[in-house]
Amino acid sequence: MTRISRIAVALASLILPAVFLAPLWRIQLVAPQYPEGLGLRIWVDRITGLKPNDLNSINGLNHYIGMRPIDPAAFPELRYMPWLVAAAVVAGLLVAIVGRRGLLYTWAVLFTIGAVAGLGDFWKWGYDYGHQLDPHAAIKVPGMSYQPPIIGSKQLLNFHATSWPGLGGWIAIAALAVVVGAAVLEWRRARATRTVALGMVRPVEASA
Repeated sequence: MTRISRIAVALASLILPAVFLAPLWRIQLVAPQYPEGLGLRIWVDRITGLKPNDLNSINGLNHYIGMRPIDPAAFPELRYMPWLVAAAVVAGLLVAIVGRRGLLYTWAVLFTIGAVAGLGDFWKWGYDYGHQLDPHAAIKVPGMSYQPPIIGSKQLLNFHATSWPGLGGWIAIAALAVVVGAAVLEWRRARATRTVALGMVRPVEASA
């Protein structure tokens, strides 16, 4: 690995702990009766409201349409995600110190798989909560589900739901982009070096 790649990987690893201090994701709900909005912050180890009482308010509304209450203790992901982030930080620093391309490629692939798995788990969480409704709920709309979007906006009855990465999420995305970018650049550099080496060998073989 070049020195620039090693520094880039080290910096990407060192900014990752910021996800412990800032939320990964943010979901906001706005409706005529809630013009100031209600919302959730999803952290690496907990779920909180945008405002102190938002989580309780959302659970109260969800009760009427048959959704289960959002209980952070019911999400095992919130218990092991901090350990995965810590492992990613340590692995990234080791890659930067050792400086071997093979380790960088492996870490980039694992980092990408982890990010995709996290988004997939987020989608599944939203799907389960939005589709597995209590048939005895006070408000029933035939054919209606209440899955929030992963990214972007969606109308859910009279609520406009918006979901975007939080500051911690953007930091994680930036770290992933740096790691993948470094891996791609190192792969292209290694490939160019092999091409030059082969080009030098073939004329020698031809003259022999």
